[in-house]
Amino acid sequence: MNITSIFVLSLFVVLVLPTTALGDCTCDAGTINGGNKIQAFRYKFAAIASILVAGAIGVCLPVLGRSVPALRPEKDVFFIIKAFAAGVILATGFIHVLPDAFDHLTSPCLTGEAWQFPFTGFVAMMAAIVTLMIDTFATSYFKGKVDDDDGHAKAGSTTVNVEDGGGDHGGGGALHVHTHATHGHAHGSAAVLSSHDSGVAELIRHRVISQVLELGIVVHSVIIGISLGTSEDVKTIKALVAALTFHQFFEGMGLGGCIAQAKFKCKAVVIMAIFFSLTTPVGIAIGIGISSSYNENSPTALAVEGILNAASAGILIYMALVDLLSVDFMNPRMQANRKLQLGANASLLFGAGCMSLLAKWA
Repeated sequence: MNITSIFVLSLFVVLVLPTTALGDCTCDAGTINGGNKIQAFRYKFAAIASILVAGAIGVCLPVLGRSVPALRPEKDVFFIIKAFAAGVILATGFIHVLPDAFDHLTSPCLTGEAWQFPFTGFVAMMAAIVTLMIDTFATSYFKGKVDDDDGHAKAGSTTVNVEDGGGDHGGGGALHVHTHATHGHAHGSAAVLSSHDSGVAELIRHRVISQVLELGIVVHSVIIGISLGTSEDVKTIKALVAALTFHQFFEGMGLGGCIAQAKFKCKAVVIMAIFFSLTTPVGIAIGIGISSSYNENSPTALAVEGILNAASAGILIYMALVDLLSVDFMNPRMQANRKLQLGANASLLFGAGCMSLLAKWA
């Protein structure tokens, strides 16, 4: 999986799937309270600007923070910030996205024997399993490519001699590897090589995590944008503008932390940041465009939004627990530092609490 494939798939979700919910009006549309269309449009326009700026700031803060020594990924403060962001993503999956999926897929408008099956939990579970598979296969694929490149680079070597650097030489027991190649003589340390391999593997993991996480975020960001864009209730829109602004800011911090650790080239970082920042505003624009013919209570709309929300919830919950929290909380560095453990746990609870509180309004 690479940047291009992630964005092609995301564009399909953004531009194609919402149109499948048009023109199917089996259930009546909900009644509109305070439906002043002109005033509603003004708030929607303000929402696009507000959410765009908040998302951009949120995703850029951790990335730009690398230039500040205290906020670099190897510092303790970064663990605490990342725990906060992971709490935000976890609460997004459990509190915001999954309940919406249950509401959609258990709606009385979805009639028929097939909808008696608990699709919400099933889709979320399958999304988590598929995310695990993508996680595993993508990591092994990229690691295999790196190993192949290393193998080609060493193709000219003929013998490898391993010498113990301890004993009379006073080398502290380090193993020195002497590689006799066709055109040269390279001296290195096995410990250094092992550290390099470990660093490469960790970098690959961070890159896979950031790309898969962005995919999960994009799916539900588009859906909440469409929901806001199709609404004509001014009171509802006003509440959503404030709540979604904070929502995108916090979620952007979570994604930005992963991007910062992935150490992408500048071009890739800019593309990922822009794409995240634009997804909800684009969703709002799509919602505005289809609001005249969109019926959120139609069976097709309920099924499409419910399945996508359930899949997004499965991805976000998996990523938060497996790729973000478990990795950092089981890190030997955190295990050996009681103060860092307390700080990270408090930050996790605070992040999850803040995002859970937003569920009161959105």
